[in-house]
Amino acid sequence: MPLRIGTCGWQYDDWRDAFYANDLPKAKWLQAYAETFDTVECDNAFYRLPSRETFAKWAAAVPDGFSMSVKASRFLTHVKRLKDPDEPVKRLLEACGGLGDRLGPILLQLPPTMKADVDRLAACLECFPPSIRVAVEPRHATWWTDETRHTLEKHRAALAWSDRLGKPVAPLWRTAAWGYVRLHQGREDFPPDYTTRQLRTWIQRIDDTWPSRDTTFVYLNNDPGAAAIRNARSLQAMRGR
Repeated sequence: MPLRIGTCGWQYDDWRDAFYANDLPKAKWLQAYAETFDTVECDNAFYRLPSRETFAKWAAAVPDGFSMSVKASRFLTHVKRLKDPDEPVKRLLEACGGLGDRLGPILLQLPPTMKADVDRLAACLECFPPSIRVAVEPRHATWWTDETRHTLEKHRAALAWSDRLGKPVAPLWRTAAWGYVRLHQGREDFPPDYTTRQLRTWIQRIDDTWPSRDTTFVYLNNDPGAAAIRNARSLQAMRGR
C-alpha cells in the first residue's frame, strides 16, 4: 500500500543541527526536507493563510511527486466553526491552488469544544470540488455516530486518525478510499517519541484497513526535539524506504 510519510510542519528552530545543517538558511529548509520525505503537512496555514504566491514558491522548491497537505485556516474551523463556509473555503482553495499538482489533502481539524453538527459539516464539505481530498479531525465525543460516519462516506472525506500517547483517540473508521493519520505523542522513555512497537502497531492498523492500491498519508506531529523526524525515518525504514 502506498504510504506517504512526513511531519506536521518543517520550520522548527530546534530542528537546526538535528536535521538541517546549522548554516542552511531557513528559506532552503523545505528543499532540504524534500530530500528525505515526499510529503509534509502545512500547519502554519491554520494560524495565517499564506498567499497563493507563497504556496507557488514552495511548490517550486520541491520535486515532482512531492505532496503538501494543508491544514485549513482556524477562521473556518475555530472562529466560524464551519458556519457559512463558502467564502472561507473559496479563499483557502484560491491560496493553496498555488501548489498546483503538489497539493495534497486539506485537513479540517475541529475545535475540541465543538459538538457534533453533521448538517454544518456536510455543508462545508459540499464547498470542496470532487478533485480535492478532504480529511476531517473531529475532537468531541458527540461526533462518533453513524450519522457522522455516513456523512464522511457520502462526501468521500477521510476521517483523520489521531492518537495521544500511542493510543487512538477516535474510532478507526475507513470513510474514504485513502487514509490520513496524525500521530501526536508517543510513550517512549523520552516523550514525545514513539516506541518501535507503537509505530509498528500503527503500520499494521493502516495495512489492515486500506488495500494495496490506496494511499495513506501519515504525519508525525511530535515536533519537539526533532522527535517527529526520528519517528518518520523509523516508519520509512519499516517500509523499506
